[in-house]
Amino acid sequence: MGTGTDNTRGNAAVSGGDDRPTLGVEEEYLLLDPETGLPVPRVDAVRAAAGLHPAVEHAELQHELLQAQVEIATPVCRDLSEVGGHLLRLRHALAAAAEGTGCRLAACGTAPYAEALPPAITDTPRYHSIRRDVSRLADEALINGMHVHVAIPDPTTGVAVLNRLRGWLPVLTALSANSPLWCGSDSGFASWRTVVFGRWPISGIPPLFADPQDYELRIDHLLAAGLIRDRGQLYWQARLSARFPTIELRAMDVQLRADEAVMLAGLVRALVLTKLREQANGDPVPDRTPESLHGAGWHAARYGLAGTLHDPDTGLARPAGDLVESMLDHLRPVLAELGDTRAVVPLVHRTLREGNGAERQRRELAEHGRSGLVAMITQQSAAD
Repeated sequence: MGTGTDNTRGNAAVSGGDDRPTLGVEEEYLLLDPETGLPVPRVDAVRAAAGLHPAVEHAELQHELLQAQVEIATPVCRDLSEVGGHLLRLRHALAAAAEGTGCRLAACGTAPYAEALPPAITDTPRYHSIRRDVSRLADEALINGMHVHVAIPDPTTGVAVLNRLRGWLPVLTALSANSPLWCGSDSGFASWRTVVFGRWPISGIPPLFADPQDYELRIDHLLAAGLIRDRGQLYWQARLSARFPTIELRAMDVQLRADEAVMLAGLVRALVLTKLREQANGDPVPDRTPESLHGAGWHAARYGLAGTLHDPDTGLARPAGDLVESMLDHLRPVLAELGDTRAVVPLVHRTLREGNGAERQRRELAEHGRSGLVAMITQQSAAD
């Protein structure tokens, strides 16, 4: 769920020599029992097995808060084909390692089933300290996100882009929603992960910042007040990286299929570059109130792509499909310039046609029951 420090390996820390911002992706997964679908605390065994695989570098595997989770981070990538290649490589290696230790890799945003007992915490001083601080919230941390880092030239630009991205975060939440089930029941939400993660301090859609100094002063105050222990505990859906010159978007659930993750990475990079140019042109920041943005984010988590989403500029409700198409129109020039159109647009249309992960999980459960759902999640998580 991203409770650690900034785990990127320098993701997107430099700009591409051809003016394309570099990018990197982090994904979090669950380890499930193949028969019951219950999370199993085998991360150490899986990490050890995957670490022996020649396709996996140690730095690409990360610890997460719970022992039933594992996180990966791609190297810095210049194009979406690199992102897809690394995600497939890492997913395949982890899936093979998981199978060798008697469990399965699952790229779902929440644990569809879980035992009543609290899950085991990863044995590090940091994670035990977090568990003491947040109590029951740590027990409910069986949630998995996808984080996309995109290179930015400087903090001033980064803060300006953050301000312009805020209204788009609910749209990304709706497209990526892949967490309808929670510990044995239907949550009623498309992205229950968003709701669970929103319970943590300093989370949700970030505030509007006056400038980079305002951004830093707010964080300094949180640190001085003891409300966060370090910058890794800024759980906003978008933030500046604490270690690298990147902007990091964290509004998305982890995706069932690797190509869906590539699609979202492409959308995020195109959004960042589009907003960077709007900032350079002096375009005004959309005038959205905090309650309007919070409500839009909640609505996106609740309904996903079913019904309406809220316009990033006006805050007014529009049919979800129409708003997603408007987003594509908004981003088409940059997608074409980056060479990303074919990796993004057809997959967005497929998502609108077939449904996001939440819709597909519900259909599979209704048609094939618990065993069918677990099989579908674990098969798609490691599929090409």
